[in-house]
Amino acid sequence: MSPAVGDKPRTQGKSRAGGGAKRSRVDVAAQIRILKRLYPGARTALDYQTPFQLLVATILSAQCTDERVNMVTPGLFRRFRGPRDFAEAESGELQEAIRSTGFFRSKTKSLQAMSRDLVDKHGGEVPRTMDDLVALRGVGRKTANVVLGDAFGISEGVVVDTHVTRLSRRLGLTKQRDPVKIERDLMAKVPKRDWTLFAHLLILHGRAICQARKPRCTECGLAPLCPKVGVPAPIRAAAKPFEPAG
Repeated sequence: MSPAVGDKPRTQGKSRAGGGAKRSRVDVAAQIRILKRLYPGARTALDYQTPFQLLVATILSAQCTDERVNMVTPGLFRRFRGPRDFAEAESGELQEAIRSTGFFRSKTKSLQAMSRDLVDKHGGEVPRTMDDLVALRGVGRKTANVVLGDAFGISEGVVVDTHVTRLSRRLGLTKQRDPVKIERDLMAKVPKRDWTLFAHLLILHGRAICQARKPRCTECGLAPLCPKVGVPAPIRAAAKPFEPAG
């Protein structure tokens, strides 16, 4: 893997992944195959029935757990059924309905601005292109990727959240920390047909095994294929050794 801008090429010495000479090429295809076996039927954890509901739920999920969002949205969607209802709602009422998701004032502004854009520019329908989605107020590329991939089955990119950021670095798929650059690296390595699914697989694995502070490497099916970048040395040493491709 080519060094990131500003990095010096390393031709010898120990890898930060631990042990031996420079890190060999990571077998992304094998990692994906294992993840698919570990998490069959992987999908978004957000509950929704329409593309608009998924768009709303994804906005609410910022700095909030999916479980909490799923507790809030059933009642929310009974009171506010579509973009026009959200756009015309009294802001205080909407704030109270989503208060438990956190940052409820800013989320209310985003939901209402996005809904007005849908009503005014798209006839109340959620658009199916990246350009149109990110042009909606309150909608960024991450949210657009969720809606396109899960609601419409359109792969335009890879969702990069905190789990995907952590795991893609540990798995040796990127050296970047910026979500845009991480997504670019993943899109170059992961087959396009798997872009949407890959994010779900990493999120599930990040929650179940590859946790932030104490990754359970000794229980990880990916351990032999993982360079364990940034994993504490004692945990890394106890796990199965990295078996690079080639």
